[in-house]
Amino acid sequence: MQRVLIIGATSAIAEATARMYAERGARLHLVARNRAKLDSIADDLLVRGAPEVTRAELEVNNVAAHGAALDAAWTSLGEVDIVLIAHGTLPDQKACEASVGTALTEFATNGTSTIALLTLIANRMQTAGRGSIAVISSVAGDRGRASNYLYGSAKAAVSTFLSGLRQRMAKHGVAVITIKPGFVDTPMTRDFKKGALWAKPDDVAAGIVNAVDKGRAVAYLPWFWFGIMTIIRCIPEFLFKRLSL
Repeated sequence: MQRVLIIGATSAIAEATARMYAERGARLHLVARNRAKLDSIADDLLVRGAPEVTRAELEVNNVAAHGAALDAAWTSLGEVDIVLIAHGTLPDQKACEASVGTALTEFATNGTSTIALLTLIANRMQTAGRGSIAVISSVAGDRGRASNYLYGSAKAAVSTFLSGLRQRMAKHGVAVITIKPGFVDTPMTRDFKKGALWAKPDDVAAGIVNAVDKGRAVAYLPWFWFGIMTIIRCIPEFLFKRLSL
């Protein structure tokens, strides 16, 4: 029986992923800010086959609370086989440009809070000598764009941190998986015009579970984003700065 910890469990992608693990009969511990939504999701997961679903509230930017939250997760599950970190926001780029405080808060939510959690989680899993850590980053971290470079820079920091962490943890039997979704149709993106490149949360969730099962290093979801971002990364800077992306 797998024991799965999900941080940011009320996000659409995390909820869809939790359903897949519940259907496998996994035990789950859910962490997020909204207790009422956590309770609702937990009830659904029990119906779907999870034998036990525990949950706890956490404001991820309260770094001082991370240790106690992880203590509670490990106590609830006994041991942790899989960790999924899925929290985040989609900042208003213009608001971030106008306010240092807003920029730093959004960077903390999407970047440094994840790094802080990973530091504690990695030490626990290194001691255990097993398990998988999957983290939702973004294709936005592959190259800064004028339309969302605050968000992209935070995700770039997470992806680079994960690259180094993966190399470290490989020596201790722990897989570290960087998840890089493209456009996903979730409540966070409800105001965006949707098109052919947009994926559903269930599709991304299936990709996450598959990437964890196979121990992949980096998973672009859907797969075609690897090709798209390869092209975008290769555009010369003198040309890239003239584009509207």
